[in-house]
Amino acid sequence: MLRFSSIGDIVLTSPVYRCLYEQKEGVSIHLLTKSKFATIMEFNPYIDKIWTFEKKINEVVSELKKEKYNLIIDLHNNLRTRELSFKLGITVHRFNKLNIQKWLKVNTPWDLLPKEHIVERYLRTINHLGVYNDFKGLDYFLPPTIEKKFPIKIPSSFVAIALGASYQTKVIPFEKIDKIIRKLNTTIILLGGPNDKKTATKLKEKHPQIINSVGKTNLHQSAYLVKKANVIITPDTGLMHIAAAFQTPTISIWGNTVPEFGMFPYMPKQPDNFEVIQVNNLKCRPCSKIGYQECPKKHFRCMNDIDVDEVVNKVSGYLS
Repeated sequence: MLRFSSIGDIVLTSPVYRCLYEQKEGVSIHLLTKSKFATIMEFNPYIDKIWTFEKKINEVVSELKKEKYNLIIDLHNNLRTRELSFKLGITVHRFNKLNIQKWLKVNTPWDLLPKEHIVERYLRTINHLGVYNDFKGLDYFLPPTIEKKFPIKIPSSFVAIALGASYQTKVIPFEKIDKIIRKLNTTIILLGGPNDKKTATKLKEKHPQIINSVGKTNLHQSAYLVKKANVIITPDTGLMHIAAAFQTPTISIWGNTVPEFGMFPYMPKQPDNFEVIQVNNLKCRPCSKIGYQECPKKHFRCMNDIDVDEVVNKVSGYLS
């Protein structure tokens, strides 16, 4: 299996490993990913071995050749995965990224994207093996000792707010989060990575009652907080998909990207457990299939026009 990045994308591939492992007797699954993302799947019982590389696939090619694999399932489908499959010289089945359809969605009025989740397309790469979707949803496996020496005290009830995203045009603006916190009469825990420390510190200064886990928790610990949350407010980012894996009620707030790309929260067992909040009928949206570090139009209306009251009402609905 090939999936080099990133957090959300790797979590979204988890049904492929489970369905293949459970439906094909005697199969052995190896995953190749970037070193910094290996921790995501380190406790996944359906993966027999995780291979990693830092920068170049040549770091592992010679060792992979010794494994004498029967088949490559390419769930990334980029130049490097194609180079690797060529060097290994074995049969490969590739995930269809629908780049043309995505380009048309971003740059033209035409929407030729299929009305299905990306998980369905990931699973299609192994349909030829007789493997089918079990509709159990996503997986995220935590360390068995996750509760020991936890860096913060976890309240019995709380709302989690994810601050960061891989691109700024996906990030919920500070002013919006500030207003959401002021309107929510409940315990709140902030989640995020190293790049979110400044925002988290400013929010903590304005709202001393909130709990700031940013910079104190690793990915597994953040995932555990997502699992324990009553509700999570999150942009289109990795924690949104981790929340889906735990069936945590999710308020997903969308900026420059759109759910039509097929990456909305995947909860086939509990489809009412998430809400999509977005600014509809904005002509410049989507402006990209992934995102930018700043709004190309400079107004950032896709996030700045989000209705805070709608977010608060949705959260309150789940809490009640």
